[in-house]
Amino acid sequence: MSTLGTLYGLGVGPGDPELLTLKAARILGEVDTVFAASSSKNDYSIAQAIIAPHLPPQATVVRLPFPMTRDPAALDAAWEANTAAMGAVLAAGRDAAFITLGDPLLYSTFGYVLPRLTARLPELAVSIVPGITSFQAAAAKVGDVLVESGENLLIASGVDESGRLEKGLAAADNAVILKAYRNFPRLRDLLGRMGLTRATTFATRVGHDGEAIVRKLEEAPEKPHYLSLCLIKRTRV
Repeated sequence: MSTLGTLYGLGVGPGDPELLTLKAARILGEVDTVFAASSSKNDYSIAQAIIAPHLPPQATVVRLPFPMTRDPAALDAAWEANTAAMGAVLAAGRDAAFITLGDPLLYSTFGYVLPRLTARLPELAVSIVPGITSFQAAAAKVGDVLVESGENLLIASGVDESGRLEKGLAAADNAVILKAYRNFPRLRDLLGRMGLTRATTFATRVGHDGEAIVRKLEEAPEKPHYLSLCLIKRTRV
């Protein structure tokens, strides 16, 4: 009976290759294969670009295309095809790393891949290595304390169709809104209605070329880049 390889879920941080953890860098030098997710419309992976300085020449990188769609059938077909490709490598006894922006367990493709892969290979050994998040990097850039003492911190998605975001913000001391690119004018209006405009810092492409951090929300672009977020700190009001 063949022995399965080990799957490593590696968070590679927000963008700066120097923010990769020592453990993640070590594992990248030891695995046989690195899986990098990317949009099916692109021929590159942002996560792969981040780890490039830490990748040994002999490493095999397999890019996994995922469509940017809400069509359940198209998404399911992509998940199945990509987990089948990963499963074939691991079933052959080869260790592999699945790299993901930020942290593997926070709004990550890894969270969708893992249950499908373990369903295929129930005995698969999985090791998850946390990564620095974009909002931690953004807060460090501006020197804002995210949360302290008895305060709470909301981590929410800007992709909100149900009104949950407004309810969450109403109950939170401070907040992080990831995926702020989606319907940004509507998000900005919401923050204005809640009196949070002055409390909000907008950040985009943190750790990448074109990084911008804006303290005045009204100066943020109407159509932000995909890698955009908002930090909300009520004591700034």
